[in-house]
Amino acid sequence: MTAAAVLDVLRRRGQTLAVAESLTGGALSAAFVSVPGASDVLTGAVVAYATPIKASLLGVDAQLLARRGPVDPEVVVQMARGVRTALAVDGRPADVSVATTGVAGPTAQGGKQVGVVHIGVSTGERELSREFLFPGDRAAIRAAAVDAALALLAEILGA
Repeated sequence: MTAAAVLDVLRRRGQTLAVAESLTGGALSAAFVSVPGASDVLTGAVVAYATPIKASLLGVDAQLLARRGPVDPEVVVQMARGVRTALAVDGRPADVSVATTGVAGPTAQGGKQVGVVHIGVSTGERELSREFLFPGDRAAIRAAAVDAALALLAEILGA
């Protein structure tokens, strides 16, 4: 599914979207903002690249980060959950959020091999995460992570 299609589904439902990114470094939010009218749906995005920012801005449990590191299924769910609130509009959390974390390379990080990616989605009522292992160089892994995030959003939206 494309970013435009995800935004269209959310727009038809009257829902908003918030994005939290780590390894994708803004590429996912760029895919959304490249779509005309994205501001009807997208409340904003946080690029929480440094591990401590995941805790301070997104509310990820600092002890969890210390134990497991930033590339973890529970971390990405907490990132998705946290960005819904962090990017609330008029006190209303975003209806849906998506988060990315992983290792794009060139070297392994915290015992996680290059290509390991976690994507998380939160709707407030439902949360899920998926782990992926993408081949290729840094650019290919990041692009695959964006595509996987769009697909996971489509899945949770039933689109």
